[in-house]
Formats: sequence, structure tokens, C-alpha cells
Amino acid sequence: MGRGYIVDDAVEVYLSKLCAQQSDNVTGLVIGQNSIQRDFVVMACQTPPKDEPLVDAGKSLDKEWISEHARQVSRMLPGGLSVLGVFIITDADAKETLATLRQLVFAVQRLISSEILWKAADDEVTDCVTLHVSPKSRKISCRTFDIKDPKSLAKPADWKYQSGVYSSWSTMSCCVNVDLCVPLPENATCSKSIDKCLKEGLNVWMNQIENAVCLIDGVQLPEDAELTTGQKRNVRHTLTAQLLVTPNQQDSSRDAVQQCGGCLSISGAIHSRAYIHNNKPKAKLAEKMLKRDVVSTMVTRVQMQLDEFVATENESKGISGDKQGTEQFCLPHRVFCPAKVSGTLCVSDYKFNDEDPSEVIDRLKEMLDIETTDQNLDSKQEIAAEIIESEELEDSAVEIVEVQEPKRNNYIGVAMATVVALLATAASMLYLNDI
Repeated sequence: MGRGYIVDDAVEVYLSKLCAQQSDNVTGLVIGQNSIQRDFVVMACQTPPKDEPLVDAGKSLDKEWISEHARQVSRMLPGGLSVLGVFIITDADAKETLATLRQLVFAVQRLISSEILWKAADDEVTDCVTLHVSPKSRKISCRTFDIKDPKSLAKPADWKYQSGVYSSWSTMSCCVNVDLCVPLPENATCSKSIDKCLKEGLNVWMNQIENAVCLIDGVQLPEDAELTTGQKRNVRHTLTAQLLVTPNQQDSSRDAVQQCGGCLSISGAIHSRAYIHNNKPKAKLAEKMLKRDVVSTMVTRVQMQLDEFVATENESKGISGDKQGTEQFCLPHRVFCPAKVSGTLCVSDYKFNDEDPSEVIDRLKEMLDIETTDQNLDSKQEIAAEIIESEELEDSAVEIVEVQEPKRNNYIGVAMATVVALLATAASMLYLNDI
């Protein structure tokens, strides 16, 4: 027998609701957490309708649209949760759709992986699930594919429903201060060149996070230590973590002399959160999930801002090296929302300063099919920054004002002789300076 999937009964209710709609070829994503022994499925969400449907598409699936949906959803998932696979609700026979599901799950994981900076561990689970659901009989056919093997064949898997799958999962959170300087080449006149430089800089920073010492409730636990040793089983625990980067792990390139046309400086504080299953989790697993969330939430915000640059590139002609001085941009801050009204598991979204909470609510509905209200949105973990006017910058010393509280992101940056561009993350600011 292949892998086993323990599935929250809310997923069964959700799939049944979609079956009752009597719409053919309903596709969607399966969301949960991998473990060595078995996988846990906590959510499912259908693919939203496309604004411009394919002409004469018939019943064929739009793999690019489904994959893009998966990429957006992956950005909204906190540590410990990921897109485990795809499902389809159709009258067609399960054997007839298997080849299509295989192509779909490979396309989805390929696009999601394109935004991931870290390298997969040797013991990483690489099996992804495909689910065929008959809308009439509600019969389920569950198969897995090894996405690391292009020639992978379908393997049967066990799909079992269970109540309260994540009700006793542990929640671990931390706040990480960020101070990263990324030099830009003299010819960095478009978002693509900036994107390349940022990825290089973020890779350096990611290595620092990976090598950071992780304290859980103030203690550095051995890797093989059980996360909840000495505590009651099947009880939800809330843990606080700290990530400490030692001095010898700091980026020496910041002190190097190099010719550049400007600089992007990422500074601020980001809130990170991870959920860990209750099947005797190890401290090593919890640390890995939290660190990956730190990296992914950082990359997501930077990428969102670059997407904004691309969208306005025709009007602004990119980030021109002819423009002197400092440009400031507020990056989005993280907003959390319960996956279910009465649940403890949360997903997240990113809100720009000029956005209304209703826009976050609309995205949660569109991307994750979650109905929520303003009262359920938790935007207190990160505080949106205010852009400092240039007059105030000129009156300041060449320094960055320290943040008194990790959650507060009111950093002030000043252009130096080499003209530094400051990009503040975690609801902070993005400053762009060019020589």
C-alpha cells in the first residue's frame, strides 16, 4: 500500500458541497502537512473561475491557470502547510483522468518550486496526491506521484477521514529583525535585473537563517527531542521561538568595496508562524518549518513589490538610473485569518497600506474559498509603516533608528554618499536610491 492520508472531516463536507453543485470538471487544491509516516490534509479549495475563459476550451483543463492559483495559495500558507496535490470532480472515469491529473500535479509543483529558495532535504517527502471524485457516487480514487521522478507512475494511497485533525497541533511563532543590503549593478534599469540581484541577496540571507540558533521557549532543544515532551498529549500548545544569527554568520559582502549603481536595503521585522502535527514531532522539524516560513514570507513580500514594478513599468519606464535620490515604497504587512470560524489554524494574506480590509476578504474567498469578516482578520502581528518625508530624512543623521518593539516597523533611512536604497519588509518601507 502507498502513503496514508489522514483527512479532516471538514474536507469531506467541502467536497460533498462541490459535488452537489453538479458542475463538471471542478478542480482544486489539497492542502496539509507532510510527515515521514503519513500526510495530514486540513483544507481543500476549488480553482476560482478565470476572468477570460478559454475560447472553445470545452472540458479541457487550463493547467496554467490552475498552477497560478496554486502559486498564489502557496504564498498564503504559513509554515507547516503546503499544497499537497490536486483534486478533480468529474463524471469521467478515474482511469481516463489519471494522465491529466498527473500532468496537472507536476505543473503545479513545478511552478510552486520556482519561488522556493531552500534546497530540499534528503528525507523530504516528494509524493504528491491526486484525487478523483465522482459527483454522483462520491467515490474517491486516490493516487500519488513522485514529483522528483519525471517517469513516476501512479501509486495507490489510503484516504481516511477523521475529525479534528489539527485541533491539537502546536503553534510556534517568532519575530525576526531583518537588515539586508543588496547592491545593484550600474545598469540595473529594469525589474528583471533587480529581481536577479534580490534573489542573490536573499540567498545569502536565507543561509544565515538556516544556520541561526533556534530557541524554543528560551531553550535550544536537541534535534531529536520531542517538541512536547513532558506535556499533555493531544492538547494544543503555543510555543515562542527566537532565531539567533551568530556574528561569524553575518554577510561579509556588506563590508566589501564594489562598483554599483545603487542599493536595496531590506530592514524591519517580520512575524513568522508554523503549525506542527501532534504525531510525536521533533524539535528539528519544528525549527525547519519555522525557518522556511521566515524565508518564504520575506520572499513573497519582495516578489509582490516587484510585481507592482512590472505592472507600472510602462508608465514609469522601470527604476531609472537617471533619477537621483531616494524613492520609498511600503511593502505589504501580513494579515492572519482562521481557516475555519471556530478553528485555531490560520492562513495569511498580505495587505498594502492603501488597501481596504475588504480586499483581503475578497482574496481569501477567491483563492482559498474562505468566508470571513473584518472581525476575524488579525492584523496586529505587524504594524504598517509610514513613509518618512524627504524633509525629515534630510534633518536626520545617517543612521537607522532602532525599533523599540520587534513588532513595530518605523525605520528611518538616509541616503549615504554612495546613495543607498532601503527596502523595509514586514510592513515597513522600500526605499530606492540610484546613483
